[in-house]
Amino acid sequence: MSTDAQQDSEEFHAWQRWHEGRIVAVAAPHGPLSLTGTHWLADHPEGRIPAVPGLWREEGGEVVLTATPEDGLTVDTKPLAGEIRLGADRGSIDTSRVAQGDRRLVLLSREGLWAVRDFDPKSPARQAFRTIDATPYDPEWSLDGTFRPYGSDRTVRVENADGRERGLGLSGEITFTVRGARHTLQVAVEPDGSLWAVFADATSGDSSYRFRFLRPPAPDGNGNVRVDFNRTLLPPCAFADHFICPFPPPGNTLTVAVPAGERNRIDG
Repeated sequence: MSTDAQQDSEEFHAWQRWHEGRIVAVAAPHGPLSLTGTHWLADHPEGRIPAVPGLWREEGGEVVLTATPEDGLTVDTKPLAGEIRLGADRGSIDTSRVAQGDRRLVLLSREGLWAVRDFDPKSPARQAFRTIDATPYDPEWSLDGTFRPYGSDRTVRVENADGRERGLGLSGEITFTVRGARHTLQVAVEPDGSLWAVFADATSGDSSYRFRFLRPPAPDGNGNVRVDFNRTLLPPCAFADHFICPFPPPGNTLTVAVPAGERNRIDG
């Protein structure tokens, strides 16, 4: 297919809408570029986190937040003066319970440890961001794949972007063919049935970020699934250093180059 024909196709226009939507979402006031810190409470046993108002401590599987009127904190949009018990935030950043003006203070729990994430629309990364460098849609990178679930979920220990090792849940594998060679990626299954793979390839750390995410849709009843590398995603840690993205598990580094999808963040 010629380049002109590709760019006139419905698939190309759908990809272009997706790409433009990604840029908008990343640059949103509380998008990934606004994360200025992930503060683990275990690193602050006294409960005081530098540059974060309030007193934060873990107690009985929850976080107890104590604040004064001078801290300027709100919980569920109401000013907080005193003490409140909180659980992990599960929804979007915009709906997090604790805020200070435009800032959102989001509670995170990982493997029994608690952290406060600070999302600030005035972050330097958000101010510097220009766009996402991505390869235009190429139908050759929209592949037929097959999903094979494991008999039971598995957990492997992988290094995370913050240098700590954590468990990564895996539910099965997708197989697909690139230029006559068969490849496999281990994937997790999301609550909606869609798949998620953390992978690297021969472009990683060179013409693309050091690893990327792939999110195929839910397979059909026969395990058939569309593996569209045109929609390969940069992980959140490509936009802010304070995310704890997992690195690819063993076996998820492809020997083939994947010059498709999002490649890098561009600042201007």
